[in-house]
Amino acid sequence: MTTNLADFANRSTPLSRVEEHIFATHFDKPTLVIDTEIVARQYEALAAGLGHATIHYAVKANPAREIIATLVRAGSHFDAASRGEIELCLSQGATPDQVSFGNTIKKVSDIAWAFGAGIRLFAADAEEELEKIAENAPGSSVYIRLIVDASEADWPLSRKFGCARDKALSLLEMAVSLGLTPVGFSFHVGSQTRRASMWAPTLDQVAAVWQAAKEAGYELSLLNIGGGFPAFYGEAIDGPRVYAAEVMKLIEERFGHIPHIMAEPGRGMVAHAGAIAAEVILVSKKSEADIHRWVYLDIGRFSGLAETEGEAIRYQFATLRDHEPKGPCVLAGPSCDSADVLYEKRPVELPMGLKSGDKVVIRNCGAYTSTYSSVGFNGFPPLDVVVI
Repeated sequence: MTTNLADFANRSTPLSRVEEHIFATHFDKPTLVIDTEIVARQYEALAAGLGHATIHYAVKANPAREIIATLVRAGSHFDAASRGEIELCLSQGATPDQVSFGNTIKKVSDIAWAFGAGIRLFAADAEEELEKIAENAPGSSVYIRLIVDASEADWPLSRKFGCARDKALSLLEMAVSLGLTPVGFSFHVGSQTRRASMWAPTLDQVAAVWQAAKEAGYELSLLNIGGGFPAFYGEAIDGPRVYAAEVMKLIEERFGHIPHIMAEPGRGMVAHAGAIAAEVILVSKKSEADIHRWVYLDIGRFSGLAETEGEAIRYQFATLRDHEPKGPCVLAGPSCDSADVLYEKRPVELPMGLKSGDKVVIRNCGAYTSTYSSVGFNGFPPLDVVVI
């Protein structure tokens, strides 16, 4: 259909610069469009709310070079999960002291390489990991990741990372015996924690371990609060500055002043900076009695929308037909895999007039889309990325 931005004149939600670019541009395949100006604004707002805390951007959320370069210029630090992410940050001007190796599961060769590159801050949650760090990054600082109980986050994290709280002190002791410097603890409240008040139970758990460590004689100086900072996916959230300030208030109430607080926003830093240009491939009904249409897009769970698993993250959509009447539909991707269905439990309201060839903008997709995109499942191309 012909692009006509005048169709949006009466919309209650104005188009962003990214969305204007998408509707004015032809794309041959699904494309994530990123606006680094929004990344810079999100950083400034989060930094203002976090006060003396240091932002370590979670590179895994979106490793676009332009994003890393923007954040280096803004003064950000970085949480890297791999050698590749460390190399990326350093190549864009970050210094080794601005990068922490935050993955608790690291190859020996990668630890040694990171140490050689100047990295001196590592995460651990097990005895063998401490031994590996001590042997290949001697004298380094380490923080111990804790398992916390299930949170109210839309995307809670599993027990894959972290140690139980009753094991934390023994790992501190082991770190000292190995010649490492244990500086504190880390945790993750869960991705997309929509309200700052949801942090309170988790902070209570961590504060109890922190106090026990202090009573045991450990001089802790670092608390890594991880991510969890939310993006807008249809349910109201506080702005980044207000949200971050409330989290810091909750921390102060429980811990007092901590010299070094690390925050690792990923989604909260880049989600709003990106939108995906997609296209309708087919609209159909499974039966004449079915009240739901099926709308098939040229992007699905295997080409960038993995976070629709369990309908945990509910993306928002815009089309050039949004002035038309809407009705419920099930969204699905293009692949020959029956699991490639996005929203069936809670259908999405989309214009009744949608048809093959119509452009669809998927909003607030700057995080965890390009990094989850497959290399070519079923022969469909991976998600392209354009930075404006």
